[in-house]
Amino acid sequence: MTPAQSQIAERVRAAAAQKRPLRLRGAGTKDFHGGPLDGELLTLDTLAGITSYEPSELVVTVQAGTPLAELEALLQAHGQCLPFEPPHFGAGGTVGGMVAAGLAGPARASVGSVRDYVLGASLINGRGELLTFGGQVMKNVAGYDVSRVLAGAWGTLGVITELSLKVLPMAPAEATRVFDCSQAEALRLLNAWGGQPLPLNASMWQAGPGGGAVGRLHLRLRGAVAAVQAAGRQLGGEVLPPEGAEALWRSLRDQHHAFFTDAAAQGLDLWRASVPQTAPVLAAAGLSAPLIEWHGAQRWYAVPPGGAADLAESVRAAGGWAAAFRPAAGRRAEPAPLSPALMDIHRALKAAFDPAGIFNPGRLVAGL
Repeated sequence: MTPAQSQIAERVRAAAAQKRPLRLRGAGTKDFHGGPLDGELLTLDTLAGITSYEPSELVVTVQAGTPLAELEALLQAHGQCLPFEPPHFGAGGTVGGMVAAGLAGPARASVGSVRDYVLGASLINGRGELLTFGGQVMKNVAGYDVSRVLAGAWGTLGVITELSLKVLPMAPAEATRVFDCSQAEALRLLNAWGGQPLPLNASMWQAGPGGGAVGRLHLRLRGAVAAVQAAGRQLGGEVLPPEGAEALWRSLRDQHHAFFTDAAAQGLDLWRASVPQTAPVLAAAGLSAPLIEWHGAQRWYAVPPGGAADLAESVRAAGGWAAAFRPAAGRRAEPAPLSPALMDIHRALKAAFDPAGIFNPGRLVAGL
């Protein structure tokens, strides 16, 4: 172990012996999400730095407390990137927090999720032991792929200390096209385009001013120069200038877009619905028009506190799930209940990695 790892392991062992909860924290940029933030604060800023980077191998190994912006700047200098566009939500967000949250940005539906790019990980479990899983190549797993289980676990299984990530070259060309259409028409178009050999990378539909039925569909094309140009000629639409397009997709990634800031200003809860891309317009009493991403698969709704029962039922009927993502200021949301089968899996994982139940209790699953 490094000195920083040894210090963290000692704190974990002491907390486990006393069954004292620990609240794992990188930069706190996602403190608004999930269950209660209970326990003694354990900050991970001592775990910082790039361990190794092989641009020709498309692999980087980084300490978990390293600022995400620092890693992205290094990759950009070599013409590479994290293609899933992890949201920042604020200054100082860390690589460990990126993986622990498992959240991806606008390109998620086209390039994959965070866990698809995790090759290996080291973590300190609830016994204070340093464990290493995976490696630095794609085909390195025999048995359970534990390193990818950590993506989206919200720090409930252990303290992530180091990560090996797959990176990709930046696309040589990009263009954003804009279309005026209703929500139903946007979903129809996205489904039709998804069945064609087009370099679709990201999409976003939002209702018109005042919730008007005719809104705007933004479609980002990304890939080879010839492919992007040919797709643009085929699809048509209005061309959004590069500066405006960059600002739009960044505001969507980091939730600075007016849809999100207006919801917060009005004291509304932000709900995230995950549904099949082919799901139709969701109908529920009093439901306002959503902001739609991921070619129809992710839909954001702003609802009054306590008023999402109809939304949740509509999403379940469409074969998806919904959960409060960012509650109105001053409130926290309980994690969505799990089926008995999923709860058994979570209990088994928690018992194996954190037998004393000290890591971020209740942050991901109520009661664990």
